[in-house]
Amino acid sequence: MSDRDSAGLAAKVLTVSDGVIAGTREDRSGEALEALLAGAGYEVVERRAVADGTESVAGALRDMADGFAGLVVTTGGTGFGPRDLTPEGTRQVVERIAPGLAEAMRLVSPLGRLSRAVAGTRGSALILNTPGSPRGAVECTEAVLDVLPHALRLLSDEPTAH
Repeated sequence: MSDRDSAGLAAKVLTVSDGVIAGTREDRSGEALEALLAGAGYEVVERRAVADGTESVAGALRDMADGFAGLVVTTGGTGFGPRDLTPEGTRQVVERIAPGLAEAMRLVSPLGRLSRAVAGTRGSALILNTPGSPRGAVECTEAVLDVLPHALRLLSDEPTAH
């Protein structure tokens, strides 16, 4: 992707982790996502962390997405653990599901078949769930990075080339 393709695009990163909130774990996946997005030309305007759980995720996503035109990427809580409830919280918030993005992200590795991650839109924000590992979060985001500027322009009702 050229810098021109992502010019003016904003992003936010939400880490979902009881360990990060408790201070027993470093937020390496949030850091990795911020570095990836900044390197792709996004301005990362916010990064935060919340505890695992449906309501904590839904509340943070509402707050981060409402009135925001850009990308919101979550990391963590997409697996089979009892506190892995990021997809449930995301489904409470998104207005339209974007299954093609979630499917493309699942195809990056064999472990992707275990992902319950979802993608969708809320207003002019595009929300993507990614795994909690730094490598998984980056690989899944990279899988769709090329189409995200176009998707965000469509959400903002900006002219596109098609």
